[in-house]
Amino acid sequence: MIWTYIAVGIALFFAMNIGASGTAASMGAAYGSGAITNKRIAMLLVAIAAFLGAVVGGGEVVKTIGGGIIPSSILNVEMVAIILASATLTLFMANLLGIPLSTSEVTVGSIVGVGLAYHAVKTANVVEILLFWVLIPCIAFIAAFLLGKLIKRTEKKWPALRGNGKWKKWLSLLLIFAGLLEAFSAGMNNVANAVGSLVGARLLTVHTGIWLGALFVSIGAFFMGGKVLETNGKKITRLSLLQGSAVSLTGGTLVIIASIFGIPVPLTQATTCAILGVGTADKGFSLWQKGVIKQIVKVWIVSPVSSLVVSYFMVNTFLTPNPYVVIVIVCVFVATVGTISLSNAVRREKSTIHEQGGGI
Repeated sequence: MIWTYIAVGIALFFAMNIGASGTAASMGAAYGSGAITNKRIAMLLVAIAAFLGAVVGGGEVVKTIGGGIIPSSILNVEMVAIILASATLTLFMANLLGIPLSTSEVTVGSIVGVGLAYHAVKTANVVEILLFWVLIPCIAFIAAFLLGKLIKRTEKKWPALRGNGKWKKWLSLLLIFAGLLEAFSAGMNNVANAVGSLVGARLLTVHTGIWLGALFVSIGAFFMGGKVLETNGKKITRLSLLQGSAVSLTGGTLVIIASIFGIPVPLTQATTCAILGVGTADKGFSLWQKGVIKQIVKVWIVSPVSSLVVSYFMVNTFLTPNPYVVIVIVCVFVATVGTISLSNAVRREKSTIHEQGGGI
C-alpha cells in the first residue's frame, strides 16, 4: 500500500510541475504583448483551458502512456513509482542545470527504460511516436513560415494590423483565444504523462486518472506558473499580435491532432519551431544562426535518453538488483563526464596558447 501512496504522490507532484512549466507558458504571448495585463487572470484562464483539454480529450494519450509503449500486464505499482520517479528526477536535474526538457519525451523515455529492463517494449508504437516527434516540429515550422509570409504582406498593406488603433482589441482577443487553444492542447496531451502509468497499472481508472491529473495540472498552472509566464512573455514580446496568434494556433492545433491519435508530443518544440518559422518569414534564414536548431535537436535527444538511462538504472538497482548493469551504467556516466571535461580542458588550453602567441 505504501508504494501506491508513493506512486500517486509523485504523479500528482509531477502533474503540478507540468502545469507550472509548459502549460503556463501557453499564455506567454498574450501576457507579454499586453493583451492580458493581469497575471492572475492569465493563469486562471490557462488553468481552466488545460483542465478542459484534459477532461475532454486526454483519454487517448493516457491509454498510450498506460499500455501503448510497454504491455500494461507487466506494470505494477513499484514499476509505476520507478517510471514517475525517473521522469521527475530527470526534470529536476535538468532544471538545476538550466536545461529545458520535454515532459512528454522524458515520460516516454522512462517507460521505455523500464521496458528495456524487462525486455518488453512495443517497438512499432515507439517508432510511431518518434516519427511524430520529428514530423510535428517540421510541420509547425512550415505552417508558421507560410502564415508568417501571409502576415508580413498583410501588415505591410494594412499597418494598423500590427496592433495599433481600432484593430488592437480584436487582435488581442484573437491572441488570447490562441493562447487558450494552446493551453487546451497542453492539457489534452500532457496530463497523460502524470497519470498514464497509474492507469496502466490499474491503480486508477481512466476517468479518475484524467480528472485527478487535470485538477493538479490546473493547480500547478495557477499557483506555480507565474515565473514561467513572466519569462515566456518577455521572450515573445518581439512578435506582433498576429504573429503571436499564428505561433499559438499552429502549435496548439498540431498537438490536438496528435492527441486525437493518442501520441504524446512535445508542445514546447512545436511552439519553438513555430516561432522560428514566423521569424524566418519575417527576417530571413539569418535567424537560424542563433543556434535554435541545435538546441531543439539536443533537447529532442537528451530528454528521452536521460530518463531512459535513469529508469533503467533504478530498475536494476531497486526492483531487480543487477550489480553488473549498475557498474556499467556508472562507468559510462563517468566516462561521458570525463570526456566532456577533458575536451573542455583541451579547448581552453589551445585557446590560452593562441592568446599568448604560441598558436598559429
